[in-house]
Amino acid sequence: MYFIVFAILPNWFTADSMVDMENWPEIEKAATEKRRELVFQGPTFNERISCDGGLPPALYSLALLNYLEVSQCPNLTEIHEDIQRLTNLQSLILCRNRLSSVPNVVGMLKSLKVLDLSVNSLSSLPEGVTQLKELTTLNVSCNSLEVLPEGLSRCTKLSNINVSKNRLTGFPADFYSEKLDLLSILIASDNSIEQLSGDVLKLAAIKVLDLSNNKLKEIPSDLSDCAKLKEINFKGNKLSDKRLEKMVNGCQTKSILDYLRGKGKGKQGEEGGDADGGRKADKGKRQQRKKKEKVGDQQDETEELNKMVVRVLHVSDSPTALSVTVSAEVKDVRPYLVCCVVTGMNLKAGNALKRFLVAQTKLHDDLCGKRTTATIATHDVQLIKAPLTYDVKRPIELKVVSLGRKEMTAVELIRQLQVEADELRKQKRRQNVTGLHKYLQLLQGKAMYPCIVDAEGHVISFPPITNSEKTKIKKTTKELFLEVTSAVSLQTCKDVMDALIVKMAELNKFTAEHREEAGSDGEGDGPQDPAASSEPSSELTVQQVRTLDQDGNLKVVYPSKTDLCNNISNVNVIW
Repeated sequence: MYFIVFAILPNWFTADSMVDMENWPEIEKAATEKRRELVFQGPTFNERISCDGGLPPALYSLALLNYLEVSQCPNLTEIHEDIQRLTNLQSLILCRNRLSSVPNVVGMLKSLKVLDLSVNSLSSLPEGVTQLKELTTLNVSCNSLEVLPEGLSRCTKLSNINVSKNRLTGFPADFYSEKLDLLSILIASDNSIEQLSGDVLKLAAIKVLDLSNNKLKEIPSDLSDCAKLKEINFKGNKLSDKRLEKMVNGCQTKSILDYLRGKGKGKQGEEGGDADGGRKADKGKRQQRKKKEKVGDQQDETEELNKMVVRVLHVSDSPTALSVTVSAEVKDVRPYLVCCVVTGMNLKAGNALKRFLVAQTKLHDDLCGKRTTATIATHDVQLIKAPLTYDVKRPIELKVVSLGRKEMTAVELIRQLQVEADELRKQKRRQNVTGLHKYLQLLQGKAMYPCIVDAEGHVISFPPITNSEKTKIKKTTKELFLEVTSAVSLQTCKDVMDALIVKMAELNKFTAEHREEAGSDGEGDGPQDPAASSEPSSELTVQQVRTLDQDGNLKVVYPSKTDLCNNISNVNVIW
């Protein structure tokens, strides 16, 4: 007797899917566990994409996905039109690939809120983007776009647009629209934009406007009517008003807006009136202008005094300066590193240390993309045994005393962190990828792991996973060794380090102004240092640190003259 058995397979299960399941087990796992998030990132997935000629067809059958990221895969040059089947997608991250086009059907993703197509090879955007009514964030920076599609004003929920580092010469006619009443951040630096329309005032919610390094000759006085505008950047434009050009290269937003406001009123005053009345009006205006300029000068002086001070100590001025030797092998693992030493940071007072650690975590979550683009580590200089080496080790040979844990190999640590990440997901009843999952994946498939090793051979840092308990900062730490590593770019490291130092300056100023007592958080640090009762100082000193190759040749020195100079108008850097 024979029995015929019929197997009922999921509707996404095809012959192609069977092949996909072998090469892409993550897709099968996402399907069986009904996951909402999926991340493909880095060399391992890039190689699979190369072998398969693109992303696997089965990916587009995961209808439950609300977060899809495919990044750092230069072999990815196109996205199939089947992307339209992922109708529940809310975030589509396709950054740092080599996409030359995006299908117009992306407009069918009606739930999409975040679209990141940055660092690709796009020369145009599909008109379908303008159909994304739920879109809040659009990042198309670092491409070759010459125009933006007409109709972006239909994306009425847009709040953040980044079109920097393209070839744009202007914005679409409908872009300056009252419909974009939630747009608060517009970054369009490093393009060829020739004109900013006075209709920019229609963007009622705009708070941050960056048009640096373009081809603007004029800045419309109407910009001063943008009531919520807090931060503008027009540096690198050759303005016809040389006084204004000088201001945008050195002044704060408020001063520039006041100047533009004055120009706007001046134009209105020229209309109509008899000659005698005009002369009287001109005289009155001159007197008012002088008063305003005097008040403005006083405000500028007050703002200058209120600026935070960061002094840069040149490495040549310190015979005991730290340096880091970088081995050639890190090039294929995590090649970029910048370091510096900071003194003057008061961690002893009150909750200063806790505030600093919270700020570092926030930078990791935001600017560092949950450690996927860069990682920060801090160390107590007094606990470091110099010289330092940035090197690689086999996972089974890399031993580290991770923060709050006993010594273990990198293999054991990552396995334990993976278990903890999975447990956290279950506890929160979420079927998505946590921040911990994301940066654990960065080392997936790598034969060697990056680490910073001291003179005694101890691993003091294992990026992007952890730094060592042995060099952990405490409330008594007076000198901090800071490191930022990345697999993305050297500039990414520098931008993160800039942001970290500015944040440290802000926290130090807060601590000094509030004059918190040491031990006021209940940690019992013992008797207060008598010197601490004197006038507190918030000034920081940043000592340069060199990274060298194995032959002793200079690779990078941080900070250099080009660092700590962008978008930090509230900090006075003294070289």
